[in-house]
Amino acid sequence: MGTVWELDFYSRPVLDENQKKLWEVLLCEGLVDSQTDSAETFRYSKFLPSSEVNSITLKGAIEEAIAEATGQGIAPPSRIRFFRYQMQNMILRACEDAGLPARPSRRTLALQGWLRDRNQTVYPQMEGYTTAPSPSVAAPPPSPQPLPDALLGQKWAFVSLEAAAFADLPEWDIGFGETFPLALAELAPDTPIPGLLIFSPRATALAAWMSGLELAYWRIEAGKNPAIVLETGAADSWILAGLPNPKLLSEAQAFEAVKAKANQVHFIGVQASPESESFAGFWLLQELPLG
Repeated sequence: MGTVWELDFYSRPVLDENQKKLWEVLLCEGLVDSQTDSAETFRYSKFLPSSEVNSITLKGAIEEAIAEATGQGIAPPSRIRFFRYQMQNMILRACEDAGLPARPSRRTLALQGWLRDRNQTVYPQMEGYTTAPSPSVAAPPPSPQPLPDALLGQKWAFVSLEAAAFADLPEWDIGFGETFPLALAELAPDTPIPGLLIFSPRATALAAWMSGLELAYWRIEAGKNPAIVLETGAADSWILAGLPNPKLLSEAQAFEAVKAKANQVHFIGVQASPESESFAGFWLLQELPLG
């Protein structure tokens, strides 16, 4: 997978001397190592006036951050994730000019935690801080798409594991996937973590296809056509399975309640059959509000 960095470039709730909002570039290492419980990752921040908001300035900040990281013996990124739907053209251009691939993603766990901390402890202490609401960062609500026919799972099941069971996750036999240090979710060892297992004779193909997406989380769609929906990228979603009867819907909603009690941590796995001891794909996920 290489080293993934997470990037944000957006206005902050702080006004400059001209009563214009300050902008800020944030870059940090992503949480992709299940064996590392430390919250200490490389972080870079830089405030900019609104008059300097362009791809050239952002490219310069990215290169400055990489130089700073390299000077500390930290590997430069092999790719960038970002979640600001409105900023994607500028971010994609800046990253391309810096020679880095970038993808919109709601899987920016390290960045969201950092933003929450800065919103609570940094910006309120700055001169010019304002409580005026910021514009929404959400992309237009997506319409869930059906999975490609060749990738449909034949069976699926809701399961749960205690948080302590993930201690030996690095030793699991997993083909495709991505995890993060579960300790950072601050869960008690006996907290149930809900999950969804998909079984398919084409498990490897399904897992490979999923690995090409930026998996964010799965959720229950309880509308006219209830379904299990997988959210990916900045605004994509996929129908993993229908919930055609009240019993299934009730079971699914119960798992959503368990997810809420687990700080929105959950997982999705892909296996060839219920008897399989290996995973063609496994992703540890957390549904978070975008900051």
